[in-house]
Amino acid sequence: MIGHIESYDSTAQTGVVISEEKSYTFHLDDWVAQVPPDVGDDVNFEVEQTIARKINLVGAYLEPPKAVKYKYVASALALFFGFAGLHRFYLGFYWLGLGQLALTAATVGYGALWGFIEFVLLLSGHINKDAKGRPLK
Repeated sequence: MIGHIESYDSTAQTGVVISEEKSYTFHLDDWVAQVPPDVGDDVNFEVEQTIARKINLVGAYLEPPKAVKYKYVASALALFFGFAGLHRFYLGFYWLGLGQLALTAATVGYGALWGFIEFVLLLSGHINKDAKGRPLK
């Protein structure tokens, strides 16, 4: 059956799944997915009287994120415009970009060192995701 998590109490490790206007209780022991349940999650489950068993997230949630930003574009921006935090803006970390820009303005250019360090981190793969958690190409 397909349904969604109506409620979940993490301390008691129990919750309620709603499907076709019927409610089914479950315990965390019946949860199959790798991530913990959350209210509003769409799930697939088996019914045993009024109990939901073998509960798993609907497949759309299990797809790995697709890369949309380029590592080398972010690296070039960090190398040439790291003092202004443009690589952070490109990756979606707007507050970090503003912080780098403010540091550069406040220290008369020392924020460029931050940009160079992040250039090295980007090339070495230590910074490997954008702000939405997607991997870099």
